[in-house]
Amino acid sequence: MKKRPDEGVKKTIKRSALRAKLGMWYYSGLRRLYWLTHRKMFAKTKKEYFGEIQFSHKTPLLRKLRDVDMQYQYNKIVNLKIAVKQLDGIVLRPGEVFSYWYLIGNTTRKKGYIDGMVLKNGTFGYGVGGGLCQMSNLIYWMTIHTPLTVIERHRHGYDVFPDSKRTQPFGSGATCYYPHGDLMIRNDTDRPFQLCVRVGSEYLEGEWRAVGEPVFSYEVVEKDHEVRSEYWGGYSRHNKLFRRVYDKTGVFLREEFIVQNDAIMMYPPFLSDTYSENKKPQ
Repeated sequence: MKKRPDEGVKKTIKRSALRAKLGMWYYSGLRRLYWLTHRKMFAKTKKEYFGEIQFSHKTPLLRKLRDVDMQYQYNKIVNLKIAVKQLDGIVLRPGEVFSYWYLIGNTTRKKGYIDGMVLKNGTFGYGVGGGLCQMSNLIYWMTIHTPLTVIERHRHGYDVFPDSKRTQPFGSGATCYYPHGDLMIRNDTDRPFQLCVRVGSEYLEGEWRAVGEPVFSYEVVEKDHEVRSEYWGGYSRHNKLFRRVYDKTGVFLREEFIVQNDAIMMYPPFLSDTYSENKKPQ
């Protein structure tokens, strides 16, 4: 059956430069006002590492992509090391909210940030502070393996890179763009948690820690994965993520819906595993 135009993912409307700039000013102003009026609820205290790891994860710092200058990935590492200093050791007390950009602040050259790769409108470019999405992706993935509550998360409306060497489900990350494309996490539990992040020799490494052993364990699963041919000529990708909750003994307790992802594909579907290393997105 042929789909009606309103049943698929709509092709993105290209905005004028002026409209895009005015929108950025407007939403940036709203976000800064929100930070100012709610500043008491944001986590900002650091402490020595708590004793018990609740969940840990790591992602490789470098990924070779054809026609993408590797220097910008090395620059990304410089940016990550600066951002880590603002995040490592942050304690999230019961009722508090972790805000990625509230803690990191604007990524300016004055702070030492340099040009790294950034994704925008289905392609890539370079900008000051580029590459920090790897950190927000890591934090989001770790958080959905804990009882913490994600209250704001964004992802790209485009699926830019194929699945070559991907170890997590499609749509399991969180993009970031200062200041209003934030990642915010609230602690609705009765005990403090602590974020620990570091830049290793090969990996970006992270942990959520707490006082006491984990109460539950979690498994994130993908369902209803689908690639669709859209009426306007391109392809879109869709899935739903759920997490399965287990008690300390491994007994299954429940399954919880996390998020539904929909994105325009920027590469032909059904590619070989080597495509992302041999072809840049157009």
